[in-house]
Amino acid sequence: MGYPVHIRNLTINRNGPFFVIAGPCVIENEEITLSVAEFLKETSDAMDIPIIFKTSYDKANRTSIESFRGPGIDSGLEIIRKVKDKTGLSVLSDVHNAEDVLKAAEVLDVIQIPAFLCRQTDLLLAAANTGRAINIKKGQFISPSEMDQAVHKVSSTGNKNILLTERGTFFGYNNLVVDFRSIPIMKGFGYPVIFDATHSVQLPGGGGNRSGGQREFVETLSRAAVAAGADGVFMEVHPDPDSALCDGPNSLPLDRVRSLLSLLKEIHNLVNHRV
Repeated sequence: MGYPVHIRNLTINRNGPFFVIAGPCVIENEEITLSVAEFLKETSDAMDIPIIFKTSYDKANRTSIESFRGPGIDSGLEIIRKVKDKTGLSVLSDVHNAEDVLKAAEVLDVIQIPAFLCRQTDLLLAAANTGRAINIKKGQFISPSEMDQAVHKVSSTGNKNILLTERGTFFGYNNLVVDFRSIPIMKGFGYPVIFDATHSVQLPGGGGNRSGGQREFVETLSRAAVAAGADGVFMEVHPDPDSALCDGPNSLPLDRVRSLLSLLKEIHNLVNHRV
Protein backbone atom coordinates (compact mmCIF):
# COMPACT_ATOMS: atom_id res chain seq x y z
CA MET A 1 0.00 0.00 0.00
CA GLY A 2 1.27 3.45 -0.87
CA TYR A 3 0.29 6.86 0.46
CA PRO A 4 -0.03 9.74 -2.02
CA VAL A 5 1.58 13.00 -0.91
CA HIS A 6 -0.38 16.16 -1.69
CA ILE A 7 1.56 19.40 -2.16
CA ARG A 8 -0.71 22.18 -3.44
CA ASN A 9 -1.66 21.14 -7.00
CA LEU A 10 0.95 18.37 -7.08
CA THR A 11 0.39 14.75 -6.05
CA ILE A 12 3.46 12.60 -5.53
CA ASN A 13 3.16 8.84 -5.44
CA ARG A 14 5.57 6.07 -4.64
CA ASN A 15 6.56 4.69 -8.06
CA GLY A 16 4.80 7.66 -9.66
CA PRO A 17 6.20 10.26 -12.08
CA PHE A 18 9.74 11.49 -11.47
CA PHE A 19 10.04 14.75 -9.50
CA VAL A 20 12.78 17.00 -8.18
CA ILE A 21 13.49 19.17 -5.15
CA ALA A 22 16.13 21.78 -6.02
CA GLY A 23 17.49 25.20 -5.15
CA PRO A 24 20.34 26.96 -3.38
CA CYS A 25 21.49 25.69 0.01
CA VAL A 26 20.70 28.96 1.78
CA ILE A 27 19.22 32.35 0.94
CA GLU A 28 22.29 34.45 0.17
CA ASN A 29 20.24 37.35 -1.16
CA GLU A 30 16.95 37.93 -2.96
CA GLU A 31 18.51 38.29 -6.42
CA ILE A 32 20.27 34.91 -6.47
CA THR A 33 17.29 33.16 -4.90
CA LEU A 34 14.80 34.48 -7.45
CA SER A 35 17.10 33.90 -10.42
CA VAL A 36 17.63 30.25 -9.45
CA ALA A 37 13.88 29.83 -8.90
CA GLU A 38 13.12 31.27 -12.34
CA PHE A 39 15.65 28.91 -13.92
CA LEU A 40 14.03 25.95 -12.16
CA LYS A 41 10.54 27.04 -13.19
CA GLU A 42 11.67 27.23 -16.83
CA THR A 43 13.32 23.82 -16.46
CA SER A 44 10.18 22.31 -14.96
CA ASP A 45 8.02 23.61 -17.80
CA ALA A 46 10.46 22.67 -20.57
CA MET A 47 11.15 19.16 -19.30
CA ASP A 48 7.70 18.33 -17.86
CA ILE A 49 9.26 17.50 -14.49
CA PRO A 50 7.57 18.71 -11.29
CA ILE A 51 10.11 20.75 -9.31
CA ILE A 52 9.74 21.89 -5.71
CA PHE A 53 11.94 24.87 -4.89
CA LYS A 54 14.14 24.51 -1.80
CA THR A 55 16.28 26.90 0.15
CA SER A 56 16.92 27.70 3.81
CA TYR A 57 16.22 30.85 5.77
CA ASP A 58 18.56 29.66 8.55
CA LYS A 59 21.18 26.93 8.50
CA ALA A 60 21.45 26.22 12.20
CA ASN A 61 23.87 23.28 11.95
CA ARG A 62 26.83 24.89 10.19
CA THR A 63 30.35 23.69 11.00
CA SER A 64 31.76 26.96 12.36
CA ILE A 65 30.40 29.84 14.43
CA GLU A 66 31.63 32.11 11.60
CA SER A 67 29.68 30.21 8.92
CA PHE A 68 26.97 32.10 7.03
CA ARG A 69 23.55 30.96 8.26
CA GLY A 70 21.13 32.99 6.16
CA PRO A 71 18.87 36.00 6.71
CA GLY A 72 16.72 34.50 9.46
CA ILE A 73 13.11 33.46 9.56
CA ASP A 74 11.28 36.74 8.96
CA SER A 75 13.14 38.17 5.96
CA GLY A 76 13.91 34.65 4.73
CA LEU A 77 10.28 33.61 4.58
CA GLU A 78 9.43 36.86 2.81
CA ILE A 79 11.89 36.00 0.04
CA ILE A 80 10.55 32.44 -0.16
CA ARG A 81 7.02 33.88 -0.45
CA LYS A 82 8.19 35.98 -3.40
CA VAL A 83 9.53 32.83 -5.08
CA LYS A 84 6.15 31.19 -4.62
CA ASP A 85 4.23 34.19 -5.93
CA LYS A 86 6.49 34.92 -8.91
CA THR A 87 7.07 31.36 -10.15
CA GLY A 88 4.14 29.33 -8.85
CA LEU A 89 6.54 26.66 -7.63
CA SER A 90 5.84 24.89 -4.36
CA VAL A 91 8.42 25.81 -1.74
CA LEU A 92 10.39 23.95 0.93
CA SER A 93 12.75 24.93 3.73
CA ASP A 94 14.23 23.08 6.65
CA VAL A 95 13.01 24.00 10.13
CA HIS A 96 15.27 23.44 13.12
CA ASN A 97 13.05 24.08 16.12
CA ALA A 98 9.40 23.61 17.03
CA GLU A 99 8.97 27.31 17.84
CA ASP A 100 9.47 28.22 14.15
CA VAL A 101 6.99 25.73 12.75
CA LEU A 102 3.73 27.70 12.76
CA LYS A 103 5.29 30.81 11.24
CA ALA A 104 7.13 28.73 8.61
CA ALA A 105 3.95 26.83 7.72
CA GLU A 106 2.27 30.11 6.72
CA VAL A 107 4.58 30.16 3.67
CA LEU A 108 6.07 26.70 3.17
CA ASP A 109 4.32 23.92 1.28
CA VAL A 110 6.83 21.35 2.54
CA ILE A 111 8.53 21.44 5.94
CA GLN A 112 11.85 19.64 5.93
CA ILE A 113 13.23 17.95 9.02
CA PRO A 114 17.05 18.07 8.92
CA ALA A 115 18.89 14.76 9.10
CA PHE A 116 20.48 15.56 12.46
CA LEU A 117 16.99 16.18 13.90
CA CYS A 118 15.07 13.21 12.49
CA ARG A 119 14.64 11.77 16.01
CA GLN A 120 13.41 15.03 17.60
CA THR A 121 9.88 14.09 18.59
CA ASP A 122 8.62 17.58 19.46
CA LEU A 123 9.82 18.99 16.14
CA LEU A 124 8.32 16.12 14.14
CA LEU A 125 4.96 16.43 15.88
CA ALA A 126 4.83 20.22 15.58
CA ALA A 127 5.59 20.01 11.87
CA ALA A 128 3.09 17.20 11.31
CA ASN A 129 0.31 19.07 13.09
CA THR A 130 0.47 21.89 10.53
CA GLY A 131 -0.93 19.52 7.91
CA ARG A 132 1.88 20.47 5.53
CA ALA A 133 3.85 17.82 3.67
CA ILE A 134 6.86 16.73 5.71
CA ASN A 135 10.19 15.71 4.18
CA ILE A 136 12.22 13.78 6.76
CA LYS A 137 15.89 13.35 5.96
CA LYS A 138 17.39 10.10 7.20
CA GLY A 139 19.97 10.77 9.87
CA GLN A 140 23.56 10.07 8.90
CA PHE A 141 23.81 8.07 12.12
CA ILE A 142 20.87 5.64 11.81
CA SER A 143 19.91 2.71 9.64
CA PRO A 144 17.16 3.05 7.03
CA SER A 145 14.94 0.60 8.91
CA GLU A 146 14.96 2.92 11.93
CA MET A 147 13.22 5.62 9.91
CA ASP A 148 9.92 3.83 10.46
CA GLN A 149 9.87 5.43 13.93
CA ALA A 150 10.14 8.94 12.46
CA VAL A 151 7.38 8.04 10.03
CA HIS A 152 5.20 6.77 12.87
CA LYS A 153 5.69 9.97 14.86
CA VAL A 154 4.44 12.07 11.96
CA SER A 155 1.64 9.74 10.90
CA SER A 156 0.40 9.45 14.51
CA THR A 157 -1.05 12.96 14.05
CA GLY A 158 -3.08 11.80 11.06
CA ASN A 159 -0.73 13.53 8.61
CA LYS A 160 0.37 11.05 5.97
CA ASN A 161 1.90 13.60 3.59
CA ILE A 162 5.37 12.21 4.21
CA LEU A 163 8.50 12.13 2.08
CA LEU A 164 11.72 10.35 3.11
CA THR A 165 15.17 11.36 1.91
CA GLU A 166 18.36 9.31 1.79
CA ARG A 167 21.46 11.48 2.19
CA GLY A 168 24.28 9.12 3.08
CA THR A 169 25.61 7.56 6.27
CA PHE A 170 28.70 8.40 8.31
CA PHE A 171 31.65 6.28 7.21
CA GLY A 172 34.72 7.13 9.21
CA TYR A 173 35.93 10.68 9.69
CA ASN A 174 34.67 13.41 7.31
CA ASN A 175 33.06 10.98 4.91
CA LEU A 176 29.68 9.61 3.92
CA VAL A 177 28.70 6.52 2.00
CA VAL A 178 25.38 5.65 0.38
CA ASP A 179 23.93 2.19 0.87
CA PHE A 180 21.40 2.00 -1.96
CA ARG A 181 19.51 -0.75 -0.15
CA SER A 182 18.08 2.09 1.93
CA ILE A 183 15.85 3.17 -0.95
CA PRO A 184 13.74 -0.01 -1.23
CA ILE A 185 13.86 -0.43 2.56
CA MET A 186 12.34 3.01 3.17
CA LYS A 187 9.92 2.65 0.25
CA GLY A 188 8.60 -0.35 2.12
CA PHE A 189 7.04 2.06 4.63
CA GLY A 190 4.63 3.16 1.90
CA TYR A 191 5.89 6.67 1.18
CA PRO A 192 7.90 8.21 -1.68
CA VAL A 193 11.66 8.16 -1.22
CA ILE A 194 14.02 10.86 -2.49
CA PHE A 195 17.76 10.72 -3.04
CA ASP A 196 19.76 13.74 -1.88
CA ALA A 197 22.29 13.86 -4.69
CA THR A 198 24.39 16.72 -3.37
CA HIS A 199 24.53 16.15 0.40
CA SER A 200 25.46 12.54 -0.26
CA VAL A 201 28.77 13.74 -1.73
CA GLN A 202 29.41 16.08 1.18
CA LEU A 203 32.52 15.67 3.36
CA PRO A 204 31.21 16.81 6.76
CA GLY A 205 33.75 19.08 8.42
CA GLY A 206 36.22 18.03 5.74
CA GLY A 207 37.43 21.60 5.24
CA GLY A 208 38.40 22.16 8.85
CA ASN A 209 36.05 25.05 9.63
CA ARG A 210 33.64 24.05 6.89
CA SER A 211 32.36 20.99 5.06
CA GLY A 212 33.94 19.82 1.84
CA GLY A 213 32.36 18.00 -1.04
CA GLN A 214 32.92 15.99 -4.20
CA ARG A 215 30.41 17.32 -6.72
CA GLU A 216 32.07 15.29 -9.48
CA PHE A 217 30.19 12.25 -8.12
CA VAL A 218 26.70 13.82 -8.09
CA GLU A 219 25.72 12.36 -11.47
CA THR A 220 27.10 8.91 -10.69
CA LEU A 221 25.25 8.54 -7.40
CA SER A 222 22.05 10.05 -8.83
CA ARG A 223 21.95 7.53 -11.66
CA ALA A 224 22.45 4.68 -9.21
CA ALA A 225 19.76 5.96 -6.85
CA VAL A 226 17.10 6.33 -9.53
CA ALA A 227 17.98 2.90 -10.89
CA ALA A 228 17.55 1.58 -7.33
CA GLY A 229 14.01 2.97 -7.25
CA ALA A 230 14.25 6.54 -5.91
CA ASP A 231 11.04 8.39 -6.75
CA GLY A 232 12.72 11.78 -6.93
CA VAL A 233 16.00 13.59 -6.48
CA PHE A 234 16.98 16.44 -4.16
CA MET A 235 19.85 18.66 -5.24
CA GLU A 236 21.35 21.97 -4.26
CA VAL A 237 22.15 24.12 -7.28
CA HIS A 238 23.87 27.48 -7.60
CA PRO A 239 24.94 29.84 -10.42
CA ASP A 240 28.55 29.74 -9.15
CA PRO A 241 29.08 27.00 -6.56
CA ASP A 242 32.71 27.96 -5.96
CA SER A 243 31.56 31.29 -4.56
CA ALA A 244 28.48 29.97 -2.71
CA LEU A 245 28.23 30.91 0.96
CA CYS A 246 27.06 27.43 1.99
CA ASP A 247 27.71 23.91 0.65
CA GLY A 248 29.40 25.15 -2.52
CA PRO A 249 31.76 22.14 -2.85
CA ASN A 250 28.82 19.75 -3.21
CA SER A 251 26.39 22.02 -5.09
CA LEU A 252 25.72 21.55 -8.80
CA PRO A 253 26.19 24.45 -11.25
CA LEU A 254 23.07 25.40 -13.21
CA ASP A 255 24.61 24.44 -16.55
CA ARG A 256 24.77 20.79 -15.47
CA VAL A 257 21.20 20.51 -14.19
CA ARG A 258 19.11 19.92 -17.31
CA SER A 259 21.28 17.25 -18.90
CA LEU A 260 21.33 15.33 -15.61
CA LEU A 261 17.57 15.59 -15.11
CA SER A 262 16.94 14.40 -18.66
CA LEU A 263 18.99 11.27 -18.03
CA LEU A 264 17.44 10.64 -14.61
CA LYS A 265 13.94 10.93 -16.04
CA GLU A 266 14.82 8.35 -18.70
CA ILE A 267 16.19 5.95 -16.08
CA HIS A 268 13.14 6.47 -13.87
CA ASN A 269 10.79 5.78 -16.79
CA LEU A 270 12.71 2.62 -17.63
CA VAL A 271 12.63 1.36 -14.04
CA ASN A 272 8.90 2.07 -13.80
CA HIS A 273 8.14 0.75 -17.32
CA ARG A 274 6.96 4.06 -18.76
CA VAL A 275 7.31 5.03 -22.43
